[in-house]
Amino acid sequence: MTMHNPAHPGMILRDCLNGVGVGEAAQHLGVTRNTLSRILNGKAAISAEMAVRLAILLPNTDAEFWLRLQTQYDLWQVRQRPHDFVRPLRRVIV
Repeated sequence: MTMHNPAHPGMILRDCLNGVGVGEAAQHLGVTRNTLSRILNGKAAISAEMAVRLAILLPNTDAEFWLRLQTQYDLWQVRQRPHDFVRPLRRVIV
């Protein structure tokens, strides 16, 4: 199912942290405060590694959840740009 302008997963993560500070959450994740801050502010994507860490940090989620959110966001962003320079590949039947 395609969403209309989905939120960056960092926005969802911010809600899930429920008031826990960036520094504290970053420490639990084993990343720098800056790394987590970039995700929370929509400046960085959630990688597979980060998705696994988030699933451990927030046990009511799983890595696939975070990766789905990121994929939905990325696809929507890309689909907003023109791709008229790409042409279908046509097989030659001999």
